Amino acid sequence: MSFQCPCCNSRKVASLRTAMTVGAIVGSIGGAARSANPAFAGSQMGATFDAIAGPSGIIIGTVFSAILGRLVAGVRGCALGAQLGENLDRHVLANNLCLVCGHRFNLPT
Repeated sequence: MSFQCPCCNSRKVASLRTAMTVGAIVGSIGGAARSANPAFAGSQMGATFDAIAGPSGIIIGTVFSAILGRLVAGVRGCALGAQLGENLDRHVLANNLCLVCGHRFNLPT
């Protein structure tokens, strides 16, 4: 998508993605932290299903289920935070920079 500077009508516009980066980092940390209890529940369920494989299967299933639960929640949080940050960058924070005249501007909603 190409944007035009409202001052000089140049199409050489850079989109600074500060809020998107911060949102993705905070979202992934928050998602992984929020998943502590569901990951533990998933690890218990994994332990019961892996009881067939013996003691080593219980340990491996528990650890794998806990790690996988945190990773999935972290990825979901990262995606949600990145979406929110992208909307903030585009429409609120004036993070579009004209490379010709140096004007910072928002995109119209």
